[in-house]
Formats: sequence, structure tokens, C-alpha cells
Amino acid sequence: MKDIFWCKNCLNMSTRPRIEFDSKGICNACNWVHEKKKINWSKKIEIFKKLVAESKQNPAYDCIVPCSGGKDGTYVANKIKSLGFNPLMVTVRPHLESEVGKKNLDNFLKHNNFAHHLISINYEVMREFNKYGLINKGSPYYGWLIGMHTAVIRLALDLNIGLIIYGEDGELEYGGTTKNKNKTEYSIEYIKNEMIEGDYLKAIKNSKFTKSELHLITFPSDIELKEKKLKFTHWSYFENWDPYRNYMFAKKNSKLGESESSNTGTFTNFAQNDQELFAIYMYFMYIKFGFGRATQDAGIEIRREAMTRSQAINLVKIYDNSYPKEFVKTYLDYYQLTIKEFNEIIDKWVNKNLFEKTKDGWQPKFKII
Repeated sequence: MKDIFWCKNCLNMSTRPRIEFDSKGICNACNWVHEKKKINWSKKIEIFKKLVAESKQNPAYDCIVPCSGGKDGTYVANKIKSLGFNPLMVTVRPHLESEVGKKNLDNFLKHNNFAHHLISINYEVMREFNKYGLINKGSPYYGWLIGMHTAVIRLALDLNIGLIIYGEDGELEYGGTTKNKNKTEYSIEYIKNEMIEGDYLKAIKNSKFTKSELHLITFPSDIELKEKKLKFTHWSYFENWDPYRNYMFAKKNSKLGESESSNTGTFTNFAQNDQELFAIYMYFMYIKFGFGRATQDAGIEIRREAMTRSQAINLVKIYDNSYPKEFVKTYLDYYQLTIKEFNEIIDKWVNKNLFEKTKDGWQPKFKII
């Protein structure tokens, strides 16, 4: 294994998939912050308006904005509405929903004037795909990760809505490939290969369910997509992305609620609160790549100049290696696994080059520098 290293500015790790570093050891997420300062965002908004107009098919709705009721969808929807457009809000219901997540979605719908579709994928289908992801990909909510794209795409085609707008391009904002940096739209292949981590067809082939039962969790054919001229974009292509701004907006305008204490694996409490599976998803990310939720949140804080790197290192040491023991019984019931089977899956996905097993569980061999 190559020597690991960290971004000289934030704490992005060289093990992060598709991450790019410059000759000074600065990651692409940190460099992107500086590049964005040179962008003419007013011009970008005009490009957005043109894109919406060109994509218009449905007489009532200009676009779809997927949402959970959290900070980002709330901000994006209201921003688009302020430009004179009417987005249809769509939620793909996750499994193991949290109480704060359900309340946030209710508050979003109560305090904002939008039409909304709630999509519930066949429960057993999504559970099968989530379990497949856990065992075969180390991705504990793989079914939902797929479904939040496929089900939304299916709805867009059914309603003749020509544009789907997600929040941010995480590859650009947090570290990853920069190949879409100068593109207003992105392709279905980008969704399949980067956003849902590839190997999607293997999960389909291994499923026990029929084609009709899998409808909402499968992508339409290329022919269908071409005929409907469906387009995909991220709002972060048109306005400087700021998660904390989004949070403050949603708190003020939608009465966004937070967890009572910091979320498992991090020092923050106001993001990714819709489902309990997110905690184990982030733990798997930590044992596979060596960085977890605290590293990601600290990077955001460093890049908005609200935290120093040394402060971030201290927080990451405290929070990153947080096993979500409070949810283990829930996970065992959901995945229909014994504790022995669950632990064996964890052991299978641990990166043994980065971690060693001790009496206190898997511990890092590395020290952040």
C-alpha cells in the first residue's frame, strides 16, 4: 500500500476515492474553495434560468428537487422558487427513519409552499439491496442510495419533468473527481459510477425479486432517457455551496430540528438526521478508508475558516472511530443477522493496512499529521 498522507489544509486523506492533490499537497476540495471566488455567479444564474427553460415539459412543474426535509433541500428549493420557478419536491423514504428526520420533513412541508411526492420503494426490495450493499460492498444503505436516484428518475419520466436538481456535487465540494467541474449538467453514467459507487447491475442480477417489483430501484433504459431528454444537475454549479448557510436558512424558515446531542461519529448535530442507517454507513467508511464523519465535518469547517487544522485534528481523534453501538440491536433486527454475522461483515471490510484489532476493537495504526 502507498504511504498515506493528509491534505495540508484540511484533513482529507489520500485514501479517499478519486481524491486529487496538487504539488503542494492541497486537496481538490480546498483548491475549489479558492477557484470559486473567481466565478461569476450572476452569469451562472442566467445559465441556470436558460437550462430550466430549455428543459420545461410539464405545465405545472419546472424541475424536481429531491429532499429529506433537511437543510440542503430546504435551501435549494426556496432559492429556485425565488427565481420564479416551481420545483416539485420528492422524498424517497429511507428505512429506519429517525424521529427528528420525520419531524423535519413535516416542518418543511408545513412551513414551505411546495407540492411534494413521497416515494416508498417496496420494503423488502430495499432491505434486500441494503443488506446486499452491507455484505458485498460495505455500503449499509446501498438500496436507498440507488433508489434516491432511480425512483426520482422514474417519477420524472412519468410526469414529463425534464430536469432533476440535486444539492451539491460532493466530489467537487468535499474531495473526489473534478471531471465535471466545468459542466452544467452531468450524465447518468456519473450517477452510476461515482454517486452510487458502481457494480449496480450485480445487485440487480442477484435479486430474488421480479422485474416489476424492482421497477423503482432500476434505471430506465438509455432509449427511454434519450426520448424524454431528461437532464441532471447540481445546484452547487450555479451558486457557491455553503452547508452552514443552508442550515441557518432551514432553521429560520422551516424550524429545522437537530439531534439532542452530537451525532454518532462527529461533533455536529444538524445534518444527515433522516435515518439511523447513516451512522453505520459512516462507520464503514471509516474502517474502509481511515476517515469518518468527523473528518468530513471538520473539513467543511476548515474550508469556511471556522476551525483551525489543529482543532480539527483533536475533534477527529475524539469522534471519528465511533462505533454506533446504540443502534446495533436495531441493525441486527433490520438486516436479520446475528451479532456474530454482523461482526464478521465488519471484520471483512476493515482495511487491515490501516487498522489493527485490539481488546477495544479496531484501532488505527496511523496518526494524523
